[in-house]
Amino acid sequence: MYTSTPKVSDKLVPTLTIGFISLFLLSALIDLSLVSQVIQSMFSDATAMFGYPWQWLMVLNFVVAILIALSPKGKIRLGQQKTPTIGTFRWMAMIMCTLLAGGGVFWSAAEPIYHFITVPPSFPDTASGLAESAAPALSQSFLHWGFLAWAILGTLATIVLMHAHHQGGVKLRPRALLYPLVGDRLESHWLGSVIDACSIIAVAAGTIGPIGFLASQLGYSLEVVMGIENTSSSQLAILAVVVAIYSISAFTGMDKGLQWLSRLNVIGAFALLLAMLILGPTQFLFEHFGSAFATYLQHLPEMSLNADAPQWNSWWTWFFWGWFIGFAPMMAIFIARISEGRSVRELILMVAIGAPVVTNFWFTVLGGTGIFFELQTPGTISGPLNDAGLPAVLLATLTQLPFSDLLVAAFLVLTTTFVVTTGDSMAYSISMVVSGDNEPKPTQRLFWAVVMGCVAGVLLVAGDGGLNALQSFIVITAVPVSVLIAATLITGPMAVIRMQADKARQAQAQVEQANYAAASVS
Repeated sequence: MYTSTPKVSDKLVPTLTIGFISLFLLSALIDLSLVSQVIQSMFSDATAMFGYPWQWLMVLNFVVAILIALSPKGKIRLGQQKTPTIGTFRWMAMIMCTLLAGGGVFWSAAEPIYHFITVPPSFPDTASGLAESAAPALSQSFLHWGFLAWAILGTLATIVLMHAHHQGGVKLRPRALLYPLVGDRLESHWLGSVIDACSIIAVAAGTIGPIGFLASQLGYSLEVVMGIENTSSSQLAILAVVVAIYSISAFTGMDKGLQWLSRLNVIGAFALLLAMLILGPTQFLFEHFGSAFATYLQHLPEMSLNADAPQWNSWWTWFFWGWFIGFAPMMAIFIARISEGRSVRELILMVAIGAPVVTNFWFTVLGGTGIFFELQTPGTISGPLNDAGLPAVLLATLTQLPFSDLLVAAFLVLTTTFVVTTGDSMAYSISMVVSGDNEPKPTQRLFWAVVMGCVAGVLLVAGDGGLNALQSFIVITAVPVSVLIAATLITGPMAVIRMQADKARQAQAQVEQANYAAASVS
């Protein structure tokens, strides 16, 4: 496998990244309101200019990936190994847990209720708050966490990175996404360092935000459940525990901490899913999963490209697309790191089809249970949502079920381990990019894990406005990253064509070598 000493220009990546994060923190501490205003203005400009093009990017990425998977080129093995280096269950668990994170718990409970109360613009003829609103509400959530979202994170970009690394000999970094077009010219060029830094800043913003919000959400939950006052001190104490856990996991490495956490998450999520199905409205959930998924497939084209309500899109579809696009290069690096030996078809079908279907069912169970209770007694779920926001929905839903105390505790633990897994995996990916090594040193992984936690802590002290500003900032950083991801619409097909040609040359060379050996013996 290709390894080399990092070039001098690589020092630009940590310099730019740490410099920007430090500048953001200093500015937030000096005048948070001004920083929030500036970011909000830039957020509005970014969504207004790039929101609709992002919709097309998401659609085209998914379509091109599926076409490649269904073509004969889908049989190509990624990397140099003929068999996968990581078992299928562990591989699937690591991919699922890294993306879902805490959002997979809190958003899955809250987003369907939002759309149930206020019908999305793709369904203008549907009344809100009625039984007929359930399927459209769930299907809109399916869009935001479904085929298009997953595909952008680990299909074409992962294929390009694996081709660039294993066939081209370049390092697993965001700049490698341009390898089929420019070769290895960006390996020691300052532009490559800028590309890497932009990608790191985007994923750092997208990871630090959930880590900080987890502390505030757990603080609220503990106050409701146990009566512990939700203060800055209690939130910082929670944050310290969370950061300590994922820092230890990051330090121990991918083969230990991360795989162990991923398995724990999947087993825990499955157990809680089963408990929700048994204790909750089982028939209602299965019926509405079927109807909502049919609605999702039927309205997928119009939901994917609907731009009739730009204000709504800015805070929903375009926000999610910016978030996922910003995550894409680093997530693709992580998936590339664990996917050697998988076929192109196996990768695409798992990431773009299998994972979204599982995610959509998860959203149906958590969000659909809330919709069921809201239909039974209006205000049961929507009331806490209006009063206390996102974290209140999960608690309000769980308290309607038998054994609610156990379920609440279990879901809080699961949410924590999901976010911990994301913090761990992204610290690993950032360390890979900065160091240029597939196995970055434990101290490097620990450094980035602690840095993200410290930034979240400072923003918690500064107030919710700091975390909200950082959360919005990922949409701004998605603008340059989206140009990089758009290139994979070209470089993705180029990569599989070149991989096929390279595999054919290797096979021919083996045949010729065997023939030569046979001729020598005779």
